[in-house]
Amino acid sequence: RDDYRQSESYAQLLNLLSFDAPIPPTRGWAASPDVLLTLVQSARSSGVRTIVDLGSGVSTLVLAKAAPQARVISIDNSPEYAAKTQLLLNSHAITNVDLRVAPLAPHASGNSWYETSVFADITEIDLLFIDGPPGSKNDRARHPALAECLLKLSHRAIIVIDDAARDGEKDLAQEFAKALPSHRLEFLSHEKGTGVLLPR
Repeated sequence: RDDYRQSESYAQLLNLLSFDAPIPPTRGWAASPDVLLTLVQSARSSGVRTIVDLGSGVSTLVLAKAAPQARVISIDNSPEYAAKTQLLLNSHAITNVDLRVAPLAPHASGNSWYETSVFADITEIDLLFIDGPPGSKNDRARHPALAECLLKLSHRAIIVIDDAARDGEKDLAQEFAKALPSHRLEFLSHEKGTGVLLPR
């Protein structure tokens, strides 16, 4: 049943975005088709101009294709993986992505997180996708996103959190909801769990 649901989402993704070149596998560490489809719907919401993608990859391509009018800022801690993402974007002739490498560094929260200097010029985020840094070994690895991104969100911002079937990401979604009383939180029964915060 789960495989069938992913196949349905993947087929819709292909039809909606009309890719002109191959795309990477959407299994394993990569974002699953169901959350990618949610990103398409979110990116096509009215007025989305600035998108921040924490963790580059196929999600970066999908966001850029879904919202060609927007600027997609994609952050990755791995130079090697960022280079692969850039090659992917080049193969699809994508020009609206600002791909930035931010090594993991000590954060005031006590966790390691992206070097915060790469966020200095970012404001008015309309769509925030949290799928990095890697969080499988530390359930609070992505929690600094709240402190670093909250005040950079536009009033109409949409926040999508992948891997929300895990306690750490679920807690992060709930912390965002507490900090944003203007938003409502919904958990989607996706393969890896997805938390979505939408303006009320």
